[in-house]
Amino acid sequence: MSEEIVYKGMPYRPLGRSGLRLSALALGGWTTFGGSVRDRGLVRQIIHRAFERGINFFDIADVYARGESERMMGEVLRELPRHELVISSKVFWPMSDDPNDRGLSRKHIVESVHKSLKRIGVDYLDLYFCHRYDPSTPLEETARAMDDLVRQGKVLYWGTSEWEASQLEAVHALCEDKGLYPPQVEQPQYHLLARQRVEGAVAPVAQKLGMGMVTWSPLASGMLSGKYDEGVPEGTRLAQIEWLRDLVRTEANVERVRRMKTLAEQHGCTRAQLAIAWVMAQPGVSSVILGATSMAQLEENLGALEPKLSEASLRELDALFPRG
Repeated sequence: MSEEIVYKGMPYRPLGRSGLRLSALALGGWTTFGGSVRDRGLVRQIIHRAFERGINFFDIADVYARGESERMMGEVLRELPRHELVISSKVFWPMSDDPNDRGLSRKHIVESVHKSLKRIGVDYLDLYFCHRYDPSTPLEETARAMDDLVRQGKVLYWGTSEWEASQLEAVHALCEDKGLYPPQVEQPQYHLLARQRVEGAVAPVAQKLGMGMVTWSPLASGMLSGKYDEGVPEGTRLAQIEWLRDLVRTEANVERVRRMKTLAEQHGCTRAQLAIAWVMAQPGVSSVILGATSMAQLEENLGALEPKLSEASLRELDALFPRG
């Protein structure tokens, strides 16, 4: 694998064994653009600032705000040089009540990519993710549909999101046997509070197959920033999504995050910056997808480029947030 390079102060990393380079930090639209953030002027400021600071990878999905995230982000991204951008979207989740408007059938994939291209306002997607594995559709049907999109130039690289290691191995074996383009990238949730699945299985297999990883939720929906130390403020993500709150805001996690503050202070950074820097330091990670609801939050998250984590610091974090 070629080494990372620095451009505009941002590290650019290879996407697995491909020739594509992604900014080490990316900007995504999940729950924010078109959802909690509807001010088009603010969306424009955040995206432009992210681009100025070296972010080239912008991650979207059709299901984010039911297409509104694609529309709002696309409106701004069209103001920027297309050749300097890596734009992604995803397909899988239901977009209506229609029984065919879901999953990874050829019909849904083909119809969905055209709708996403129209909403974003681009001729092609750099990355197109199968947003989950679809057990109700033959794997070959899905892989052939994605291969067709690559050959047609509508998608440059296809990928998976939240697939199991065994599913990645199966689709790569199928693609090799049938002469199809294999998925080049996996997008898992990965942060200090969710390590076992990625480190124990997904990451080793992805690296073996030559896939890059672009990870989401580096702050565990804000839990690792310390904003939930004393409770759950109104209007926050954990206040709005009950299952997520029950999953991440446990007593043990609150205590770990509080103890993390001392280590962050030793590095002259915030806990959010330390958590993001930790994910960037992990093997196989091509890019870490950030969310931002304000300019201040974007700037703080970009500050994760500053801390240089030593082996000793990584060991301390490992001890504080054990894999299991």
